Amino acid sequence: MSCDRWTEKISAYIDSEVPAADIDALDAHLQSCAHCATEAFSRLKMRQIVSSAGKRYIPSREFKERVRRKTFGGSGARIHWRWWPAAALAAAALIAIVIGLDYRRATIESNQKLAEIADLHIMALASAAPIDVVSSDRHTVKPWFEGRIPFTFNLPELANTQFVLLGGRVTYLNQFPGAQLLYEIRKHRISVYIFQDRPELRIAQAEGKIINSRSFHFESWTESGLRYYVIGDVNSPDLESLCQLLRAAAKAE
Repeated sequence: MSCDRWTEKISAYIDSEVPAADIDALDAHLQSCAHCATEAFSRLKMRQIVSSAGKRYIPSREFKERVRRKTFGGSGARIHWRWWPAAALAAAALIAIVIGLDYRRATIESNQKLAEIADLHIMALASAAPIDVVSSDRHTVKPWFEGRIPFTFNLPELANTQFVLLGGRVTYLNQFPGAQLLYEIRKHRISVYIFQDRPELRIAQAEGKIINSRSFHFESWTESGLRYYVIGDVNSPDLESLCQLLRAAAKAE
């Protein structure tokens, strides 16, 4: 298949619209073709720039309060008692709407966070140099992060498992520095992201359970003050096996 036909699939790949049967072949092509990998990287960066721009212009709490005061305050209007039932129903409906909007906003923010993690993983797969420290030895990879991120973590022993540690690099999410570790199992790559735990980094629907998103399996949890994200195009049992190894290593630290 020519690069032109691969290029046609890159946008669909980023948007998780590529058929499952084509994903492995496209992953392999991106790892071997510098032109298509660069194209995928550029489109992902553009998507992140547009997404970031959309979040810059969010009304502040002070602005919302000024609008509320001008809309409802100082009018001197009073609700006549005979209108109280209708007013109560209206207030209840408004509360329900606000709760629903808050829930939807939290869901949207979680989905955006999940999409950002997926983008980081795809960018790593598409990059010609996805890791900065190349080693299968956890005693080499872990010390490399000292002084580069503001926390430490432990890595699991992979002897007698099918997982292979490829290496790692420093990455950022919401401008917070963290570690990205790349693992491989049967030619499939899994990214493990570790950050200091913060409320804004939580992804509710993936908390402690595996979900499927954008053709990837994904899980997130906290342990010892750190936030873990694990994502890859592997089956659920393989992803869960690696998650269990990471949990055990974190508890043993």
